[in-house]
Amino acid sequence: MTLLARISKLFQADMHAVLDKIEEPEMLLKQAIREMAAAIATQEQTLRLCAHERQQLNKQQAQLAESLADMEEKIALCFKSAKDDLARLLIKRKLETQQSQSGLVEKLTTLNEKISRLTQQITEHKAQLADMQQKADALLDKDNSDLGQWRQQHPVQDEDVEVAYLLEKQKWSAL
Repeated sequence: MTLLARISKLFQADMHAVLDKIEEPEMLLKQAIREMAAAIATQEQTLRLCAHERQQLNKQQAQLAESLADMEEKIALCFKSAKDDLARLLIKRKLETQQSQSGLVEKLTTLNEKISRLTQQITEHKAQLADMQQKADALLDKDNSDLGQWRQQHPVQDEDVEVAYLLEKQKWSAL
């Protein structure tokens, strides 16, 4: 490794260390949790839209099934009445309706798979979010307990209070 490359890596490492000290890990962690919660909310909204769309497709499917049953009766009537031309038209509409029904079944299958995937993703993301929140709570509690321990190890002395009092008194009397 050349000297220049080594110096470059050393400089990068130092810059990363400086950036790590500048950034507040607690704030970054809280922001990551907020972003994750927002992403879950977006996924849940998408899931609700998909569920609504599935409901609409199921209604359409029921209407097509009802329409097919109605056409069957009409076709039977046409054959009984010897109206072959009218029967042909109804058979054509029946075939078109059956094709629409097949397309609708494909859409429903695809939509059900999407809903299943989204539900699984949301469940996984919620578990990850709960885990991240637990870790964040534990980290923040640890930081607070570390501060409490530091305060216990370094209590404010009476002399420090007296000196601070005199400094404040001098500052306020000058005004």
